[in-house]
Amino acid sequence: MNGTDKSVKRGIDWSSLIRKEDWLVVWIGFGLLLLVASGIITWIPKVGAWSVFITTSLKAGDLPYFALLGVGLLAVASIAIKLFGGELGGCWKGFPVIFILALVAFIIAKQESINYLGLEYVLWALLLGLLIGNLTSIPSWLKSAAKTELFIKIGLVLLGAEILFPVIIKGGSVSLFQALIAVVATWYLCYFLAVKAGLTKSFATIMATGVSICGVSAAIAAGGAIKGDKKEISYTISMVLLTSVVMLVGEPFTAKLLRLPSPVAGAWIGGTIDTTGAVVAAGALYSNTAMTVAAIVKLAQNVLIGVVAFVLAVYWTLKSEAKPDEKPKMIDIWYRFPKFIVGFVVASLVFSFILTPTLGETAVSSILGVSKGLRDWFFSLGFVCIGLETRFVDLIEVGGKKAASVYIAAQTFNIVLVYCLAWLFFGGTIFPPTV
Repeated sequence: MNGTDKSVKRGIDWSSLIRKEDWLVVWIGFGLLLLVASGIITWIPKVGAWSVFITTSLKAGDLPYFALLGVGLLAVASIAIKLFGGELGGCWKGFPVIFILALVAFIIAKQESINYLGLEYVLWALLLGLLIGNLTSIPSWLKSAAKTELFIKIGLVLLGAEILFPVIIKGGSVSLFQALIAVVATWYLCYFLAVKAGLTKSFATIMATGVSICGVSAAIAAGGAIKGDKKEISYTISMVLLTSVVMLVGEPFTAKLLRLPSPVAGAWIGGTIDTTGAVVAAGALYSNTAMTVAAIVKLAQNVLIGVVAFVLAVYWTLKSEAKPDEKPKMIDIWYRFPKFIVGFVVASLVFSFILTPTLGETAVSSILGVSKGLRDWFFSLGFVCIGLETRFVDLIEVGGKKAASVYIAAQTFNIVLVYCLAWLFFGGTIFPPTV
């Protein structure tokens, strides 16, 4: 009888394909990409640039289009919530507030001086959420609309389509070598320091992944692979965004003082700053060549998200959480592996090796221009929700000075290491210039 019960538990629950959030975000992400690729969705409204008067950013004629966009995003969220058994009442009531905050984040980021500095919308979305979440008492209907993981994971599936292998290869395989060396060395150092400082292994893993690969996306992927504490993920995300603000201004300035060649400066910026938007902005502050190299190097790091998530899922299943009297099975790894990473990888492969050769780079670039706009919206919604759900008191309790010290030490090591690697791979002395 016991054996029968165990076999039933190990049976495949096919309903999870439409009732589990990790799978739902994959189908939603694929559905949105299909709508864009097939030409059904060809445009979404965008916030314009402004300097003094905010009315130039959001004109009266644009409001109906943004309202329609909000309804569309709410419909997507409602379908997902209904399928995994959630309540729609609170979502419908609270979503407009989250949508407006996400829109405000875009508007702030489009101010000319702020945009020039590269202080992107995700930072403002997080800060707006944190401000409201820590200064006011969040009503239950707003909390129920804060579907953080749903929004972020859909955004990550859409992000996968932007990771084009031919672009990375065209930019030079050296970017992959630099990324691999830097990621492995920084990851192990950060993990070692975090454990020595007394942080939990899950916190050490999430922080090490965030600081070594690409910050926010990697931290969320690692948290999903090891079923990490949401507070540990939020702390890492906050550290990533705050340090990125300092680095996106400081690194181009330092590179100019050191008179670095543009490819070296770009490789250094792309390999150290942890958000893609900040990487592009920082590279642009130096030169167009630096911006191009920085984007390629960051893209190469992003490729490693799926690899690291898989490795963490395997390790956590076979080693970290394995029981002495129970031998883990391969299916346990699959159960733990975050399915949205499957969507991320598949989207990347399809756009890289099917759509790009079939439709051409120009057509795919046009498709990605629309899908990236949708991805930005899901990320903005997700970061508003992270802020609303995060209280500074909780962050202090989770990490405090120890976690901040570990993160800063690991990031400092990463900055120095990548500076050396940038000279090695992009300095033109040993390897030929790629740009």
